[in-house]
Amino acid sequence: MSQPPPASDCQRAWDSSPEVNTEDDKTEEDVPALKNYLWLSIVSCFCPAYPINIVAFVFSIMSLNSYNNGDVEGAMRLGRNAKWVAIASIIIGLLIIGISCVVHFTRKA
Repeated sequence: MSQPPPASDCQRAWDSSPEVNTEDDKTEEDVPALKNYLWLSIVSCFCPAYPINIVAFVFSIMSLNSYNNGDVEGAMRLGRNAKWVAIASIIIGLLIIGISCVVHFTRKA
């Protein structure tokens, strides 16, 4: 009543398995971290151009989520959109602040 050792079944399974080439697989260390410009969109939220800076923040979060899901091209595109919308929001916010200061200080009492 001797049974073959279970290691032989495991060895046969390993021998018949296809070889996997792991040299070409990219790991997380190989893919560089992309810029999602989250800090810039958060800074732009302090400017008084609220619909525009919220859109920049949403683009930034979408870029982060795309990168975490493995879509590098989409993350780059969304990050670039977040950067330009945040810059536009900051410029518009500074213009609003400047115009309101000029109107306030040049008004006759």
